[in-house]
Amino acid sequence: MVGPHNPWPYVDVFPARVSIVNATSPRTWLPPFAARGGALPAAQTVPDTRAAIRPASDAAQAGAHSERLLAIDRVSLEYRSGARIVRATHQVSFDVYGSDRFVLLGPSGCGKSTLLKAIAGFIEPVSGSIALDGKPVRGPGPDRVVVFQEFDQLPPWKTVVENVAFPLRAAAKLPRAEARERALHYLDKVGLSAFADAYPHTLSGGMKQRVAIARALAMQPRVLLMDEPFAALDALTRRKMQEELLRLWDEFRFTLLFVTHSIEEALVVGNRILLLSPHPGRVRAELNSHAHSLDSVGTGEFRDNVARIHRLLFDTDLTNAPTTEEAAS
Repeated sequence: MVGPHNPWPYVDVFPARVSIVNATSPRTWLPPFAARGGALPAAQTVPDTRAAIRPASDAAQAGAHSERLLAIDRVSLEYRSGARIVRATHQVSFDVYGSDRFVLLGPSGCGKSTLLKAIAGFIEPVSGSIALDGKPVRGPGPDRVVVFQEFDQLPPWKTVVENVAFPLRAAAKLPRAEARERALHYLDKVGLSAFADAYPHTLSGGMKQRVAIARALAMQPRVLLMDEPFAALDALTRRKMQEELLRLWDEFRFTLLFVTHSIEEALVVGNRILLLSPHPGRVRAELNSHAHSLDSVGTGEFRDNVARIHRLLFDTDLTNAPTTEEAAS
C-alpha cells in the first residue's frame, strides 16, 4: 500500500472467489469495499487507509490473530551485479496480518525473493521501511524463519532430529532434552517421526523439505518465510507438499509469507496474493483468493482466474501505465 497522501486504485473484475482489492491500473478507481461486494458509488480518488482495507472475510477467518504483524512501506531494494547497481524492487508496500497466507507472486527477476530476504533481515532496503510488530527490522532474528527451495539447507552430518533441534538450542536456548522433545513433536506433524535418526542424504527431496518445514515451525516464529520451497520438486511431490502445508496451517494457523512464480500455486496456497511487475518489481495488484483449493485446480473457474492474473501481470497497458506514485503527482 502507499502513504496516506496518495490515492489507491481499486478494481473489481474478479468473481467472488478471487477479488482484486487494489491494483496499480489507473483505469478504475473504487473505494476498498467495492471489491468486497458493497454497492459501487461513483468512481473516486480515496486516501490509503492501510488497516481499513483488510478484507472482512479474512479478518473474520483469522479471528483474534488479525493484528498487523508486518508492515512493508515503500521498500526499494538494490544489489550489485558486476559493475552495475540493479534495482530489484521499487517502492513496494503491503501489510501482513496474523494467520495470513500471504503470497508474493511475480515472474523471475521481479525481486520477490530479494524482498523476502529483506524481510528476513539479510538485506537492508535503500529506501522505505520494514517493521515487525511495529518495530523496525534491523537484521535476522528467530521471529522470522526462512525455508528455501534448496535441498542442501540441512547439515549432512546431523540426523533429522538433530537438524530440527539445533536451532532450538542455538537460537531459542532450549535445554537439550526439551529441544529434542519439541523436534520430535514437529517431525511427527510432518510425518517423519520414523526417520528421526536418519541422515539427510538418505531422504528424498520432498522429505528434506518436510524436515526444513518442521525445523521452521519448531522455532514457532512470528512469520514463516518460504522462498519457492517446492519449485525443485516433481509435480506429484509438489502437490503433496502443498497439501501438507495447508494441513499444517489448518492446525497451527501460523502466519505465512510465501514466494512463488506459479499462478496456480499462489491461488492454492494463498488467501492473499500480491502481484509484482516484471523487473524492477512494483506492486501491480493485491488479490483475495477466497475459496480455491487443490480440488478446484483444473476447473473452468480456476483456469479463468489464472488467465485474469496472467493478464494483470503482463498486460502491456498496465505495464505502460503510470505507477500509483506517478498518478498521484
